[in-house]
Amino acid sequence: MKNLFILSLILFLVIPFADAEGAKKIHSNQKASSPQTSTAKEEPFKSYIVMEAMSGKVIEGENIHLKRPPASVVKLMVALVVAEKVAKGEVKLTDQVTASREASKMGGSQVYLKEGEVFTLEELMKATLVASGNDAAYAVAEHIAGSTEEFVRLMNEKAKSLNMADSEFHSVHGLPPSIGQEPDLSSCSDLATLGRELLKYPKIMEWTSIKSEPFRDGKFIMNNHNKLLTRMSGTDGFKTGYYRETGFNLVATAQKNGLRFIVVVLGSPTGKIRDDVTVEKFKKAFSRYKMLNVVRQGEVIDKDIILSDGKYRKIKGVAGSSFQYPIANDKKGTIQKEPSVPPSIKGEIREGQKLGELVVKFDNEQIGKVDIVSPVYIPKANLFTRLIRKIGLNI
Repeated sequence: MKNLFILSLILFLVIPFADAEGAKKIHSNQKASSPQTSTAKEEPFKSYIVMEAMSGKVIEGENIHLKRPPASVVKLMVALVVAEKVAKGEVKLTDQVTASREASKMGGSQVYLKEGEVFTLEELMKATLVASGNDAAYAVAEHIAGSTEEFVRLMNEKAKSLNMADSEFHSVHGLPPSIGQEPDLSSCSDLATLGRELLKYPKIMEWTSIKSEPFRDGKFIMNNHNKLLTRMSGTDGFKTGYYRETGFNLVATAQKNGLRFIVVVLGSPTGKIRDDVTVEKFKKAFSRYKMLNVVRQGEVIDKDIILSDGKYRKIKGVAGSSFQYPIANDKKGTIQKEPSVPPSIKGEIREGQKLGELVVKFDNEQIGKVDIVSPVYIPKANLFTRLIRKIGLNI
């Protein structure tokens, strides 16, 4: 009887508190669902940036240096490291890559590699960028660097060389970190910078613009997660990324009327919202800007360059390359082109030799430079001519 009394007393004291907590939760839920109570609107993104690709000019953005896990977008850095290795001749796209046991056990998006399966490096790069295959990225990293850890080191080394100060990579796939592991981190600013670098490699653009691609002799069809490729004309590259904790991410590029922009959106609550934001930013940028042709390649620069011992006493150089610059339609200002050349140049002049620089300014702010080069070959004057010039006769 004594024990029963004690148990009854405990229940009497505890149950009201449990009910109170439960009642608090019920009340809270009712309050949240009440139509009379306003709720905060879900943010369409955590951060974004719009960058003009040629100049690197930031058109607009929000929280552009906010560090966030980019998820599978990290595979773009994998692609850059591979593309550089190919360009240097250190690896070939025809190299045979054998899937390891570890690669075959990768989860998430995959192309279901089996241990011992062999594919070319290019096939696995398509699998990495089109299907976002975590197993493919793992196999590529092991083939290139011997281990994923060493490949991650190469990724961070490259990020540092590009001044991607907001970025730190810990994986080659972008999956959520396991217990004790650190997440991959980057920012809109850094990922736009990465996008500009990717544009230098036609193969990366080719791979990331593929909408659908057969794999394993057509037994598996890879479909690109980047729906902007079919939704908005002019979109021709880059990649999506997602896992629950970081939301929906995208690095995309599009070109139209001589303009190219890169848009990065991180942390959207749904893929549709992310894509809608990206399309809106592209359309706004293309409608607001035009590409100004500032310098034409071969254009004569109206500045005499003295040749101290050339066959001819002076020469006018030409622009070694063209220069274009994006200007807002409502932006008023003037372009200045200022030649910067040495007082004189000695020796023979080779055709195409750099003679100086043409500094381009917009409203007195430097926006670019173009090499001034020689349009022709000019040999040195003979000894007699140089001697006469030296004693001051005008020959």
